[in-house]
Amino acid sequence: MDVDEDRIDEAVLALLWLTLHNGARAWKGHDWDALDRLHRKGLILNPANKAKSVVLTEDGLHEAERLFEALFARRPAPAR
Repeated sequence: MDVDEDRIDEAVLALLWLTLHNGARAWKGHDWDALDRLHRKGLILNPANKAKSVVLTEDGLHEAERLFEALFARRPAPAR
């Protein structure tokens, strides 16, 4: 299977939004490769530390919120 890592990264970033606490911290119980890619993209600070959470950058916070809404928000039912 040809996996689109960018789409995986988008889903992981959206799920980080779901677990936000203390401002910009999110639980980092996600795939390490995806977290490393998000770090390289400048969306989170370095996840390789002893903390159980990761810090989203300002860009990461905005993108995580946008992706969470795009991927998981209910859409209004079409008018009949």
